[in-house]
Amino acid sequence: MQHQLDRRGFLIAGGLTALASTRVLGANDTLRVGVIGAGGRMNDLLNAADKAGNFQIAAVSDVYAPRRDAIKQRSNGIATTHVDYRELLEQPLDVVVIASPDHWHVRMAVDAIAAGKDVYLEKPVTHTIEEGATLTHTVRSSKKILQCGMQQRSWSHFHDAVELIQGGSLGRVPQVRTYWWQNYLGWRNRKPVDVQELDWKRWLGGAPDQPFSEEKFYVWRWYWNFGGGAMTDLFTHWIDVAHWAMKSDQPTHAQILADKAIFTQWDCPDTIQAAVRYPGFDVVYEGMMASSIDDGGLEFRGTEATLKINRGGFAVYREGVSGRENPVVKADSFRDGTIDHMQNFFDCVKSRKEPNAPVETGVVAARAGQIVNLAYQRSGQITWPQKPS
Repeated sequence: MQHQLDRRGFLIAGGLTALASTRVLGANDTLRVGVIGAGGRMNDLLNAADKAGNFQIAAVSDVYAPRRDAIKQRSNGIATTHVDYRELLEQPLDVVVIASPDHWHVRMAVDAIAAGKDVYLEKPVTHTIEEGATLTHTVRSSKKILQCGMQQRSWSHFHDAVELIQGGSLGRVPQVRTYWWQNYLGWRNRKPVDVQELDWKRWLGGAPDQPFSEEKFYVWRWYWNFGGGAMTDLFTHWIDVAHWAMKSDQPTHAQILADKAIFTQWDCPDTIQAAVRYPGFDVVYEGMMASSIDDGGLEFRGTEATLKINRGGFAVYREGVSGRENPVVKADSFRDGTIDHMQNFFDCVKSRKEPNAPVETGVVAARAGQIVNLAYQRSGQITWPQKPS
């Protein structure tokens, strides 16, 4: 379902924002951070931030009280707590980190920018294709920094790999293979939700009214009202790397073969083979959510060599070389790229330079997955852009 912005959101996106005071930050100043959406991913981001820069959690907003309380405790009791994120935006903050469910992303980011805050926005940055123009215009009509949560853009070995690909080391690359396997069967032992501590109506936001569901509260990514399944949760990361390395982000066709083979209660398929065509190359994806062997990664298949890469490193395999001599290049990574991504965000907040993952990269990465989801909903294939009916 398309998430609707209210009239205020459209006015903000149109540039009619209130003037907000912004303090001038020095390199050694402590950033005042507001946290919106205090679930598991936020904890990962804050763990990375702890290693990245000088900051203080000054406020937290979440609709579930135990999560608000946990962040307040993490801040040594300093953070103010808020059920309504708009109250958080009224606090004297420098930046806001948003890791809410996807259907809230654009609304929260637009409101945060209107309130004069710089934003770190988890991927996918949009929930629908239509939201992309709203978010982009909001950022570009302001002087605010927005970093998209696609940490490969700050990961050193991904930078090295992209340089090799763009430098021609692989020859012509007509195919990029991507994959991601996870096992949700192993994530079923969840702590029961205390519904007395949860504002479910506020959690739903602009989504259709519906009874509380613990399944949807925990695995909302797999329900269309709140997320987009594997194509926006996982594929978004890898297609961003493909866009970056191949210098192309405008698909012409998408097709998908997918099923709800294991988790029949989900809206989104759990077993997927998909392909997206770009001018001169194809990107294929496969994944299944009840098997974690091999995790996730990409392969750039070139006429002279193949580059295989994941978050642990990369290797280049040369055509015509004996197996004992391959890989001819190998690099390992021992540091989570989220740390450097948060560091880049904090640095850009102070320097006012463009971040490594600006809004446009996040919008087109999310859009690619959303186009594949449209194909799934329309008999398995779609051309892009769509012709007017």
